[in-house]
Amino acid sequence: MSSNQEHPKHWHFPQGNVTGLGIVASYTPRFWALVVGIGVIDGAAAAALIGLLRLTERLTYGVRTHTLLEAANAAPNWRRVAALLGAAVIVTIGLRVLGRASTGGTEVSEALWLRSGKLAFVQSIARGVMSIVSVGMGVSLGREAAPQLAGAATASKVSEWAQLPVWQRRLLVAAGAGAGFAAVYNVPLGGTLLALEVMLGTLALPLVLPALLMSLTATSVAWIFLGTAPTYHVATDGFHVSQLVFAALMGPIIGVLATIWTRLIAAANRARPSRTGRWFAPTGAFLVLALVSLQYPQLLGNGHGIVQLAIVGSFSLGLLIVLMILKPLVTAMCIASGSPGGLFTPTFAVGVLVAGVGGAIWGHVWHGAVPGSYVLIGGGAFLAAAMQGPLSGAVLVLELTRHFDQLMVPTLLSVVVATVVSRRLGAASIYSARLASGELLKASPTANAASLATVYALDEALPEDFAERVVS
Repeated sequence: MSSNQEHPKHWHFPQGNVTGLGIVASYTPRFWALVVGIGVIDGAAAAALIGLLRLTERLTYGVRTHTLLEAANAAPNWRRVAALLGAAVIVTIGLRVLGRASTGGTEVSEALWLRSGKLAFVQSIARGVMSIVSVGMGVSLGREAAPQLAGAATASKVSEWAQLPVWQRRLLVAAGAGAGFAAVYNVPLGGTLLALEVMLGTLALPLVLPALLMSLTATSVAWIFLGTAPTYHVATDGFHVSQLVFAALMGPIIGVLATIWTRLIAAANRARPSRTGRWFAPTGAFLVLALVSLQYPQLLGNGHGIVQLAIVGSFSLGLLIVLMILKPLVTAMCIASGSPGGLFTPTFAVGVLVAGVGGAIWGHVWHGAVPGSYVLIGGGAFLAAAMQGPLSGAVLVLELTRHFDQLMVPTLLSVVVATVVSRRLGAASIYSARLASGELLKASPTANAASLATVYALDEALPEDFAERVVS
């Protein structure tokens, strides 16, 4: 960046966090109008997709309940099998149709790191709808893929229409994905950090404002339809020194297990079928999930029920261990089948189960803290290490629960240790792990160059086409 002495006409403030005229020149009133407009669309789309999810759950299991787990428990066994076989039919046919009609990327991470922020609009929306329907029917993947795709695809389309430069398109696409995520989980700050820290790989101050504005706009619109309640309900728990020791001891273990989890995702992605296998893989994977769910219905869906029940201590140690083994396996199996879907809540669920087992054992060693506190501390650390987003992981757990302030110090300790360990082991994030291995090798330098271009393009002293030249 240019110094005050070199470019005095561009810089008027010695304050380090006050940028020069680059941000004023780059972000025109038209740009800000696009940010707000995309945020409004993202919020409405997120609310519509959650409405579709709830309708799918009700029609599939024939019961009106608050969660998929409650609906599955109330339905007869044959209905679970029929539901997942129906999901297999939808996914199999849907993927074939989308494959034939494909005209571009349909994954946010792929678009950001390999396609300069370009997403195929219709195919992305269709893929998102298919993923939300299949998750509502019980497939063990996350619901956030649909609103993220809708937000990112909308931003890509609007950026193309407005003829924005590549670096601004990448920024808006990442912000759109974060805004869609923020709207469905009611996490405006977490959605902003997800867009910047995880998707763009930078927390440069000039990029914070558009991403934050888009996330809070989308969340505000979603409030009208989805309400303002936290995603998980927890009792307020005070700090205990045992939590700090638990965080320090559990951090390295979580870092190793998070690395294994991301590598399992990468292996499952490589195992996705091609040619004739596409016709049979979803049916085989979903049938296995259906049969296992007859004994363990907690495995159905994205894992929201697992997290909530683990927080309030409803699982025995034996059940925690069984679910800790089965949940990552059935989720990887669904990925390997080629089914679309997210990984945020399944990852959080796996982390919560790991921390639940560790916390149950630790509780016998050192009494005093509520068992649910260990679940949140370790779950947040696992999420941060698996996303390779330490700030995002900590803030998301804070916003998802709303009663987490007194656990922030042990959680941050565990987050730092787990993330450092996972990085030392060469872990990818859950997002880059879903890219093909050849694409993954290309993604790192391309993404880093694009992120640098996005930051430096705000400096007027650089050539106007600097961002495009770096990315290309």
